[in-house]
Amino acid sequence: MAEEKKKDEANVDLMSKDATKGDVAQTFRSSGRLDFNRMRPILEDNEEKAYVITCNGDPSKHESYKKREINANAATLRRDEWKQLDAAILEATRIRLGGVSDLESKGLVFNIGNAMGTTVLEYHDINDAMIAGMSMDGLTRGDADRPVFTTNYLPLPIIHVDFELNQRVLEASRSLGNPLDTTMVEQATRRILEKREQLLFTAASTAYAFGGGTIYGYLDEPNRNQVSLDSNWDDSAASGADIVADVVAAKQASINAGYYGPWMLYIPTNFETKLDKDYSSSYPKSIRSRIMEIDGIAGISVSDTLTADNVILVQMTTDVVRLVRGMPIRVVQWSQEGGLITKFKVMTIQVPQVRSEQAGNSGVVHLS
Repeated sequence: MAEEKKKDEANVDLMSKDATKGDVAQTFRSSGRLDFNRMRPILEDNEEKAYVITCNGDPSKHESYKKREINANAATLRRDEWKQLDAAILEATRIRLGGVSDLESKGLVFNIGNAMGTTVLEYHDINDAMIAGMSMDGLTRGDADRPVFTTNYLPLPIIHVDFELNQRVLEASRSLGNPLDTTMVEQATRRILEKREQLLFTAASTAYAFGGGTIYGYLDEPNRNQVSLDSNWDDSAASGADIVADVVAAKQASINAGYYGPWMLYIPTNFETKLDKDYSSSYPKSIRSRIMEIDGIAGISVSDTLTADNVILVQMTTDVVRLVRGMPIRVVQWSQEGGLITKFKVMTIQVPQVRSEQAGNSGVVHLS
């Protein structure tokens, strides 16, 4: 089912093990390899030559990168201009979108060396096999148990936003020595970051079930533990004790599923200021401070993309959730109509992966 896209939203193209959706994904599949450096042609200052940087070998080693000269007509930006666009991306990443940033800061990241070469992430889950036996002599034959693996697939989305650089503005920037206006790059980056966050905090599986795999978020992962809120936290009748009791119930649901923390608690925007109020008139601490006194709660974060009146408690370990990253956010040059039209894209290949055990146990608790 196609997702209805708002005018200012990022585009999402999908690559799976046997299919693609979207022009960008189809172009990458037909080219056989995704190397974003080839999509960043650099024009020399004299504008007589151009080149791209190619990587052959270990991408962590400087000697793996080589210059390859190309037709000067294929390039638009000089090296310093590419740097300005890249700096604009870094500036835009400072907006308040904490869910994916938490995964990155805690090292819950799985990097794919060549996202185009894999097209999907193929992963396995395992049943609860190999039970230990006990005997006095160690000679008693145990059960010849064998783990059962199940193969699963995760589609790799290409999230991208197009923009244009006016040639007249570009020439004026060069002649006057003024920096490029990078407003469009910053806005495009924000749209991509918002889309990436929405994949984690909204029910997106109806739009992103593709090619034998499904992208689940915290709100629609089938095996998540669901707990009912005693009342919506922003209701005037909801006391600090009621809210703490909800968090303790969520913690217990996670423990019952075999997940023992540490946990992050994510709340929607409409619950944010409620946690700043006093826990009670006789206990002059904020509700937020009281929640942080619960053992195992590592932090409380507000998600502006989390649907109102929903709360998420998640164990921050790679067996529960991780960010699958095939390509960081980059600006690339994009040609259309056989090279007659040159545009630019801010794009990335990243998707959060919410995971559960084969037996159906999950380290995500959804309160609503």
